[in-house]
Amino acid sequence: MRLAQLAHRRQGLPEHAEIESLTKDLAQLRDLLVAAQTEESDCAREQTKAEQDVDQVRQRAVRDQQRLDSGAVTSPKDLENLQRELVSLAKRQGDLEDVVLEVMERRESAQERVAELTERVGAVQGKADDATARRDAAQGALDDEAASVAKEREVVAGSVPADLMKLYEKIRGQQGGVGAAKLFQRRCEGCRLELNITELNEVRAAAPETVVRCENCRRILVRTSESGL
Repeated sequence: MRLAQLAHRRQGLPEHAEIESLTKDLAQLRDLLVAAQTEESDCAREQTKAEQDVDQVRQRAVRDQQRLDSGAVTSPKDLENLQRELVSLAKRQGDLEDVVLEVMERRESAQERVAELTERVGAVQGKADDATARRDAAQGALDDEAASVAKEREVVAGSVPADLMKLYEKIRGQQGGVGAAKLFQRRCEGCRLELNITELNEVRAAAPETVVRCENCRRILVRTSESGL
């Protein structure tokens, strides 16, 4: 029974549920982080492209201004076209610079989101690591206790008659791993039911070496000074 209780405690450690919950939180946060990192990367490429567009327009305007200032263009019509192009390039440059600023703002927002999510992932990961360490320590302690109980059981089993051990193992297999139960205050600790007066009288009359069993669950009853006989 003690081994079954230890196994049940091992399976029911609260850290199991805590780790499962934290693992789900981590998965969600990491998905959000990847999305934010992707957005930041996309904004970076968009910013680079927009800045290149601005630079191209600026270089074109510089060349046109140099031609205008050099006096090489003498035709009034060509001069008018050149001046009109410079005005158009200035407007185009202004529009593109506005695009750069807008992209920079979106990229900065994405970078802040990445930083925030990175911090949150680290915090939750720390909690998960702590819960895992606590679970492993608790499992280790229970495993050590189970190993000790198993050794004690092996020693006790060696002193039990073979036919009784065979019966115990059979009942144990039928009753969820518990083949014997303590009779405490006239109650079977296996099925938690109290023995009636007839059953108690039969147990009282049985010799100490006689194997008595619970009429309800059929487990072997272990008699002690606390049995209430």
